Parts: sequence; structure tokens; C-alpha cells
Amino acid sequence: MGAPAAGGGAPGGDGPPGGGIQAGGGGPPGGGVQAGGDRRAAALPLPAGAVGVPIRLAEPAALAVLRPGARVDLLVVPAGGATGAATLLAPRALVLDVVGAAGAVDGSSALYLALRPEQAQRAVGLPEGSRFAVVVRE
Repeated sequence: MGAPAAGGGAPGGDGPPGGGIQAGGGGPPGGGVQAGGDRRAAALPLPAGAVGVPIRLAEPAALAVLRPGARVDLLVVPAGGATGAATLLAPRALVLDVVGAAGAVDGSSALYLALRPEQAQRAVGLPEGSRFAVVVRE
């Protein structure tokens, strides 16, 4: 249940004008697919100095209330950690895109966040079985 999907490569040169990279790159022009498959708000460009990281939430139903532009606190419970032992990994992270169905159990849903490089490295380096959660800030 909810192994981290951390990946996220280094910014490349295929982004839109202005230096940003479109979250989820390679998608159709005009916007990202929102939770539940609706086309609503377009994915946001990657801010300067940030890296885009896909995160699979332990509770994918939370994707239903998230939209590009929202700010979330990213929390993690490392594999083997106690249930109440969540650690704040990234405060006020910018949601770039929400992809896939909120109830998908096949790993096809993800939250794309703009993180500082050191936050992204921590997220990617967590042991398999770590669980991510978010607290919606705005």
C-alpha cells in the first residue's frame, strides 16, 4: 500500500518558453489530467531552482481535492516507522499537477510537486514501503 513513487529527473531543455518544465511532460497540450480523469486546470511550469517529483500518496483519495497551484505540506512515514511518526519532508510544496484516478491501485495516480533539490533527494532516497501524505495548505 503506497510505496513511494519518487523519481523525478533533473530539469531538461524540453520545457515551455521561460525556462520552466511542464509537469508530467509529454502530455497533450492544454493541460494535465486531474484526479478522476477530468481536464480542469493545466499543469504549472516548474519554478526556477525547483525539481519536479512524482509522489504516490498512501491515501490516493486525497488527490480528489488537489489542483495545480495548491500548496501542501509533504509528510512521510518511513518504512517500518510507527503510525504516528510522520515527519515533515517539504513544507508548502507547490502542486504542479495531479495525474490519474484518485482510487487507482495500480500506481497510475501521482501528485507532481515542485521541491527544492535537497527535499527531492530525501524523498527519492526513502526506503521502499515508506508512505507519503499531504496536508492541504491553501
